[in-house]
Amino acid sequence: EPCGFESTYLELASAVKEEYPDIEIESRLGGKGAFEIEINGQLVFSKLENGGFPYEKDLIEAIRRARNGEPLEKITNSRPPCVIL
Repeated sequence: EPCGFESTYLELASAVKEEYPDIEIESRLGGKGAFEIEINGQLVFSKLENGGFPYEKDLIEAIRRARNGEPLEKITNSRPPCVIL
């Protein structure tokens, strides 16, 4: 799927692993249209709430905050999902 969630997941996972090679990433199937990211059990992004996918820089920043013991905030910026015409 050119606009499937798997390609977006792999792209984000690759960016995270590049920045933080020791981090553990887990994926699991969710509901239709759902793409959610949790850090240490806390929901930090929901496609259902934001209407798109997170930007890599925002996810990397959220991970940096978690690693530094700073409070996590929800990621509210999102890039639009792919549209095929």
